[in-house]
Amino acid sequence: MSDEAIPGIDLSRPSIARTYDYLIGGKDNYAVDREFGDEFIVKLPGAVQMAVDNRQALVRAIGDIAGTTGIRQFIDFGSGLPTADNVHQVAERHAPETRVVYVDNDPIVLAHGRALLAENDHTVVIQADLRRPRAIREDPDLLRLIDFDRPVGVILSAVLHHLNDDEDPYGVMRFWREAVPSGSYFFISHFRSRRDPESAKLEGLLQGSLGRGRWRTDEEIAALFEGLDILEPGIRPAAEWRPALEHRSALTIWQQLLVAGLAVKP
Repeated sequence: MSDEAIPGIDLSRPSIARTYDYLIGGKDNYAVDREFGDEFIVKLPGAVQMAVDNRQALVRAIGDIAGTTGIRQFIDFGSGLPTADNVHQVAERHAPETRVVYVDNDPIVLAHGRALLAENDHTVVIQADLRRPRAIREDPDLLRLIDFDRPVGVILSAVLHHLNDDEDPYGVMRFWREAVPSGSYFFISHFRSRRDPESAKLEGLLQGSLGRGRWRTDEEIAALFEGLDILEPGIRPAAEWRPALEHRSALTIWQQLLVAGLAVKP
């Protein structure tokens, strides 16, 4: 991206969304974001692979849903920037008529997203808070594209771990599970706590960079899928979730700290 700013964007400070875009090889970032991203790479090199693993698992999940089911509408929560191989791009390869609503509470994502997607009638970005699901459900821009009488693909990629327990991530999941009809799909990826000294140290390093959130155990993550049928291969490290190629080497400790799963509402 040219370092000429979109109106209203502060180029004196890095954006988490644009830095993530840089780390996964996107082009929607500025010099200030790349500088911050380079620091991240030096201090927490394993975290960059986690970001790549997460994006690749998301791409595989969207491809599987769009390519093997009749779902033609998606809601992507905590979407970040609409960068390379995002939900609408992957889904439209299989079904050009697919409609996608991106939801994020970052005003930078809203400004960039609307500029980048201005000519795409099947895609919209709305600024909203995941913790207020009813307001999202009633948003007119969302309702313009999403028909809740038909199955929906609900994407919660690396977002629920940003909610603390008192912000009720299980209630958020329950709301959306009840809001969509049978046959809807849910993709979740989430930071995983293994409750051992080595992973606890890495958890502390990442938490210090991200600033907030709650890493959860395998049992706690599985509980997010309550009321849904979890599909093969179950909840697995993102790098091992339906990989395009079989892994021939052991995952790093970093890679074991991010898991993904896909489920369908019966």
